[in-house]
Amino acid sequence: MTENLRPSGAHSTDQDPTPYASPYTYDGTAHAGTAYDGTAYAGTAGGYPPPPPYAPTSRRRAKRPVALLAAVALAAGVIGGGTATLVGQLNGEGSGATGSGGAVNGTTVSQSSKGTVSGVAEAVSPAIVEIGAASSAGNSTGSGVVITGDGEIVTNNHVISGAQQIQVTLSTGKTYTADVVGTDPDKDLALIKLRNASGLKTATLGDSSQVKVGDQVVAIGSPEGLTGTVTSGIVSALDRDVTVAKDDSGSSGQGQGQERQGGGQQWPFEFGGQQFNGDTGEETTTYKALQTDASLNPGNSGGALINMDGEIIGINSAMYAPSSSASGSGSAAGSVGLGFAIPVNTLKADLDTLRAGDGS
Repeated sequence: MTENLRPSGAHSTDQDPTPYASPYTYDGTAHAGTAYDGTAYAGTAGGYPPPPPYAPTSRRRAKRPVALLAAVALAAGVIGGGTATLVGQLNGEGSGATGSGGAVNGTTVSQSSKGTVSGVAEAVSPAIVEIGAASSAGNSTGSGVVITGDGEIVTNNHVISGAQQIQVTLSTGKTYTADVVGTDPDKDLALIKLRNASGLKTATLGDSSQVKVGDQVVAIGSPEGLTGTVTSGIVSALDRDVTVAKDDSGSSGQGQGQERQGGGQQWPFEFGGQQFNGDTGEETTTYKALQTDASLNPGNSGGALINMDGEIIGINSAMYAPSSSASGSGSAAGSVGLGFAIPVNTLKADLDTLRAGDGS
């Protein structure tokens, strides 16, 4: 029999079935333990204690919540991104739909509000003004669209024709005196400019060639002097031949058809060989108009017809009022959903002429 030369406390081998029975220390004191065969052990110091049973378990459990949280965060990110993409597609974001890149740039609807009437109204209303024109026929009211920060404003020729004094009220309530820059009676367009104005909110001119029947639109103006009135509807038809009076010689005696505040008088126009809202007189002009069912009333003339991206697609110019079609005077019944607007591309093509005053 050979002598066992293992030092006291050394581990046993497969050839030595003697249980491990060495005590161990990890805090300066000896501890009894359990041998590999399930019996208690109590060896000498210097043995190799098994690690505390809770240590590895603690390390494994510490990793799992971190990994789980990371997975949840990643999944939320993927789902959130997918939702944002879907909402963007439903709202038309990222579609690449833009205006025609006209000469005038201004405020448009934010991405979060695009496609809503309230979003269009909030974005564009600061660029829509009320125009008060004083002439020998009396005081009248109309609307206009600010296209430059220093106060260039587009409106209808019939709103300011014959005016001896023009006063403009912004959406903030601030008032300016304005001068006529140029007019084009053949297109019923005019350009006026505020005196000593700067830093104004401006509108964006869109592309009326992209307008389709059924497109949702918003109209903003000052009907009956109610500044900043917002209505909405759709484009009902394209390329309507609308005929309007060119000057104040109309036999209806309405003073160039200017829309007198509270007077119920309307801009007379002709369509399909019939005259509406009074006699258009001898001097008339005809243009292709956008038809809309957005409510228009006296005072909306010169205001904006706007698409859901906040771009101006037309200048409101005429409306049909049934009570006035029966007689040349009397109170109006109000809008019946037949309104007309000059396409904005007509305006854009005429801007240089208006600025030069050549059409006056």
